[in-house]
Amino acid sequence: MISFLPIGGGNEIGANSYYLNFNGNGIILDCGIHPQKTGLQSLPDFNLLNDKQIDSCLISHAHQDHIGSLPFLIKKIPYVKIITTPQTRAIAELTLHNSVSILKKELDDEMFEFYSHDEIDLLIKMIEYKEYDKQFELNSYHQLKDSKVDVTFYDAGHVLGSAGILLENNNHKIFYSGDINLTDQTIQSKAKLPKHKIDTLILETTYGATDSDLLLNWQEESLRFAKEANKILNNGGSILIPVFSLGKMQEMLATIWLLMQKSKLTTVDIYTGGIGTKINRVYDYNRYVVDRIDKEFELSSIPQKDYYEITSSEEFFSHPCIVLASSGMMIKNTASYNFAKRFLRQNNSAIFTVGYMEPESPGYLIANSKRGNKIQLSDFDEAIEVKCEIKNFKFSAHARREDLLKIVDKLKPDNVILTHGDDEAIDWVGSSILKKHKKIRLLIAEIGKELKIFN
Repeated sequence: MISFLPIGGGNEIGANSYYLNFNGNGIILDCGIHPQKTGLQSLPDFNLLNDKQIDSCLISHAHQDHIGSLPFLIKKIPYVKIITTPQTRAIAELTLHNSVSILKKELDDEMFEFYSHDEIDLLIKMIEYKEYDKQFELNSYHQLKDSKVDVTFYDAGHVLGSAGILLENNNHKIFYSGDINLTDQTIQSKAKLPKHKIDTLILETTYGATDSDLLLNWQEESLRFAKEANKILNNGGSILIPVFSLGKMQEMLATIWLLMQKSKLTTVDIYTGGIGTKINRVYDYNRYVVDRIDKEFELSSIPQKDYYEITSSEEFFSHPCIVLASSGMMIKNTASYNFAKRFLRQNNSAIFTVGYMEPESPGYLIANSKRGNKIQLSDFDEAIEVKCEIKNFKFSAHARREDLLKIVDKLKPDNVILTHGDDEAIDWVGSSILKKHKKIRLLIAEIGKELKIFN
């Protein structure tokens, strides 16, 4: 019997973590932290694991909503075996160390036990890594009969190192999509899927509620971006682009540079900084060992200025430039949040959003504002009149909703469990699946609700 228990994420985007008991082998899929919550509320509910057998933890990729609570899991279950791809392990070493300082600065919760840089060093040494397309075994600590699970990582096309995870036991095949993307970006190639039928599909639904007519392909959106950016830059203004330090930073940096090289975009200084620039080096180092659009292209070849070396933010407005700063949702006290408060007050400048914004985030508020509006980014900030241009672009690293249905068509699952989306997204994907595949058993992931599948 197969048991699936969401302990975080489920029918929302954040703190993604799922417990899977696969015929006696206890596996945790991802271990994230919620970017919009603090203290214990930001973590998966690890208490749901108290009476569960835990053998392994498989991490799909290094975004914080999929890996950020791993140090807390290790405190609770120190013997758990952690496995991911080599690229995710390398990026995790950067992002988890970075999160130590961020958490201690932002969270004020006496019940919240922080972790140290030394503990992260030990955690990274514990993480095993397996390459794409090479099957490996997961064994139960209890050595139960027929509990061995064969696992294969497939490139998910989302960010460097991201993986869809195939698990096989007793002729039952489970495929966990993680965050998956079926279209090419500028650097990252589209996802690869198993070639055979799947019995149970655990599927993300991030863009299930987004009309795909609003999602141009990456190249078409790049040209739309260039057209709008040229209006700002040629008028002497500068552009702030909030980006996730993993994935969106690298893809947008490459996109902007290639547009400049092709004379589609006015050539101006590009500012980057923080952990994103360190992740750039991991992208460059791995360019020959993963599937990507151009293996010869290096992010380090792009001229960049470090915004942390700027003595005054007025430099951004003394000449036209483009600033790529994290966090992608302009979370309070991050570089993009602090820059945004300056850019919002500049008449000839702009803020261009390029990806998903969680509805409770400052980024969502800014993305849905226009000139003349007064907005308050947090309870402790004064209201700001929006004087700059606000433009929204969708450079998606997630599958379009029609592509999610294509995954179902290709893998022909008997059971589908929907995760990683709001209610509207899950409803659209679920109803669309059932219209076309009436025999599929459809299940919705909800935190604390255990789902049973008989095989």
